Amino acid sequence: MAKKQKGNGGSQAFAVAQQIGKSLFLPIAVLPPAGILLGIGSSFTNATTIATYHLEGVLHEGSILYMFFQMLNGAGNAVFGNLALIFALAVALGMAKKEKGVAVLSAAIFYLIMLTTMNVLLTIDGSILADGSLGPNVKDGAIATALGIQTLQMGVFGGILAGLLAALTCNKFYKQVLPQSLAFFSGTRFVPIMCMVFGILTGFICYFVWPAIQTGIYALGDLVNAAGLFGTFIYGCIERALIPFGLHHIFYMPFWQTGVGGSVEIGGEVVQGAQNIFFRMLGDPNTVVFDESAKFLAGKYPFMMGGLPGAALAMYSCARPEKKKEAGSLLFSVALTSFLTGVTEPIEFTFLFLAPVLFGIHVVFAGMAFLLCDLFDILIGTTFSDGLIDLILYGVLPGNAKTHWVRVLPLIAIYFVLYFIVFRTFILKADLKTPGREGDDEEVKMITKDEYRKATGVGVAGGKAAVANVDPKSAAILKGIGGLKNLTGDIDCCATRLRLTLVDSSKVDQPLLKATGASGVVVKGNGIQVIYGPSVTIVKSNFEELVEKLRNGSIPLSAVEDEEAPAAAAPAAAAPAGPKMKDEVLGACLTGKMLLMNEVEDEAFAGRMLGDGVAIEPTVGELVAPADGEITMVFDTKHAVAMTTTDGAEILMHIGIDTVKLEGQHFETCVNDGDQVKKGQTLIKFDIPAIKAAGYKVTTPCIVTNWEDYSTLRPLKTGDVKTGDDFIELLG
Repeated sequence: MAKKQKGNGGSQAFAVAQQIGKSLFLPIAVLPPAGILLGIGSSFTNATTIATYHLEGVLHEGSILYMFFQMLNGAGNAVFGNLALIFALAVALGMAKKEKGVAVLSAAIFYLIMLTTMNVLLTIDGSILADGSLGPNVKDGAIATALGIQTLQMGVFGGILAGLLAALTCNKFYKQVLPQSLAFFSGTRFVPIMCMVFGILTGFICYFVWPAIQTGIYALGDLVNAAGLFGTFIYGCIERALIPFGLHHIFYMPFWQTGVGGSVEIGGEVVQGAQNIFFRMLGDPNTVVFDESAKFLAGKYPFMMGGLPGAALAMYSCARPEKKKEAGSLLFSVALTSFLTGVTEPIEFTFLFLAPVLFGIHVVFAGMAFLLCDLFDILIGTTFSDGLIDLILYGVLPGNAKTHWVRVLPLIAIYFVLYFIVFRTFILKADLKTPGREGDDEEVKMITKDEYRKATGVGVAGGKAAVANVDPKSAAILKGIGGLKNLTGDIDCCATRLRLTLVDSSKVDQPLLKATGASGVVVKGNGIQVIYGPSVTIVKSNFEELVEKLRNGSIPLSAVEDEEAPAAAAPAAAAPAGPKMKDEVLGACLTGKMLLMNEVEDEAFAGRMLGDGVAIEPTVGELVAPADGEITMVFDTKHAVAMTTTDGAEILMHIGIDTVKLEGQHFETCVNDGDQVKKGQTLIKFDIPAIKAAGYKVTTPCIVTNWEDYSTLRPLKTGDVKTGDDFIELLG
C-alpha cells in the first residue's frame, strides 16, 4: 500500500480554494460591464451631475435621453441587486465536474429553498411579523430581502454556499442508481431532488449558525477599521500577496460584498459591503460624499495606473539596444492594459518569476497605496480593477466633491517614478533577464501565469508533487487500448459496448481489457468495441472524464502511462450460491423469423459476450414485452430496452446491428424507466424499411444477461414466430 503523502489534506483544501476562486472570477467578470452601465446611467440621471454640467436642457424627466440613462441604471442595478443568485449559479458551474447544466439548475433550487426555510423559521420565532415588518429585537441589517424572500442577510456568502453545496451534490449523485421501482429518478434527475433536501437542511442550520457568524463578521470589520491606517495597509498587502495563488478573489470578496467591509443605511435599507455600498450610493440622488468603506476599493489606482507602467518603463530602459524596439512594443501594450483596465498579470507574473524580491517590494508598495488613499480620503469606486476607465466612471463623473478623485493623481505620478527607480535599480544590479535582456537566441516575451505556475508549482494544488486521482478501471482501459496517443476520435457507447477509434488496433491488450470486467472485445479495423453490458454508460462517463483530464493537463500523463497503470479490481471470490431461479417461459418479443445466436452477423452477439438467448429477423416493427416485469432501462438512442421479469430473468432486447448510430431516428419508445409492463405490451415501435434504407440490419437479439443463473436455456421454436409465442424456456 502506498504511503499517504504528507500535507495531502492541505493540498486538497488549496485545490478546492483555487477552484472556488476561479468560479468566483466568472461573475466578477460580469461586474465591469454592469458597473459601466450603472456608472453612466446613475451619473447622467443624478440631479447634482446634471446641474454641475448644465445639462437640464437635454436631461430632464420625460426626455428620451434621460429615460435611456434610466434604463442603463436599472440594468446595472439588476446585476448588483442579484449578485448572490449570480454567484450561486457561477460557483455551481465552476465546481461541478460533470453535468454542469444540472448543477446550475440545482443551485437555483437549493438557494431558493434555503432562503425560504430561513424565512419560515424567522416567521415562527417572531423575527418577521405577519405584515412583513421586523420584530423589535432584530438587529439592523440582520434580515434582508433576497429574490422577494425576507431572510437572514447572508449576502453573496449565501449564494456561494448554495452553489458550492449544489455542485458537491451533483458530483456525488449524478450517476446515482436507484432501485428499479425508482429508476426514473436515477442519475441527473436525482441531483435536484437531493438539493431540495439539502437546501432545507442548510437553511435550518444557517438559521441557528449565521447570527453568530454575522456577529463575527461585524467584529472583523470593526477590527480592521479600528486598526485605522494600519488595517488598510495590511488589507492591501494581503490582497496583492495572494495574486500568485489565484486566491485574492476569495480574500477581498467579503470586504466588497459583506458586512466585513462596512454597513450603511441608504434610502431606508441597510446595505453591506464596500462595493455594494458604493454602487447603491452612486445611484442615490441624495449622496453628498461616498462612504469611507470605499478605502477597500480605491487603493489599487496608484500602482495599477502609475506603479506598474513605471515598472514596464524600467524594463524597457534596461533592454539591450538591439532588442529595445521589440521589447518596447511588448512592454507598451501591457503597460497600457494596466493603465486603462487594471489588468496587471502580464507584468506582475514576469517579475514574480524573475525576481521574487521585486514582487515582495510590490506587495509592500500596494499596501502603502491603500494606506495613502485612506489617509487622503480618496473614495473612488471600482467594479473589477482600478484603471483609467473605472477612474473616469467612478471618480470623475460622480464629481470630485463626492470622490476626491483629484487627490489620487499625484499618487499615480509618485508611484510611476517610485516603481521606475526601484525596478531599474534591481534589474541592473542583479542583471535580471527582463524582456529585452535575454540572450541572442532567446525570444522577447512576458511570463504568463501558467508558465510561472508550471515552473514553480505555486498555485497548483499539491505543488509539483500533486498526485492524480485516477479511476483504476479507466486507467486500465486506457492502457489496454495502447495509451492516450493511440486513441483518436470521439468516445462513444451503444446499449452495451464502449466504442473507440484507435490509431493502431494491434496495440490492443484484450486480456487486460477483459480484466476490467468486459465480457468480450471486438476489433474491426481501427475500431474497437469493449463489451460491458447495460452498465457501459457509467464506464464511458468515467473513461471520458479521465481522458479529458489527461488532455487538458489536470492529471499528468505519467499517472497512467509512465508508471504501472492501476490494476483492475481482482475478481471477487465466488459468492455462495443464491436461491434457485424459478422456471420461466418467455414469449416472443417480435413477429418474424427466429435465429440462433450464432447466426447473428455480429461477433459480440454471436459469441454470447453479453449473454445467451435467440434473435429474430422482424417482419413487423413492434417490440413487445416477453413477460410481465419492470423496465430497467430505455436507452437514449431508443434502439434497445432492458427489463427484469417478475420471476427474475434479466432481458436485453437490441433492435438491429449498429443501429445506435441512427441516434433514435426511426424509433419510438412507448415505455419509460421504472414502468411495470405486462407480457405482450408494446415497448418500442420502429420503421423497418427506413432502417434498412439507412444501411442497417434489423436483426434483433433477445438476450438473457443473467443466463448463468439458470441450469438450462432452451429455444422452443425455429422458423417463423409471432409475438407472444413461447420461444425460450429457462430452467432454474
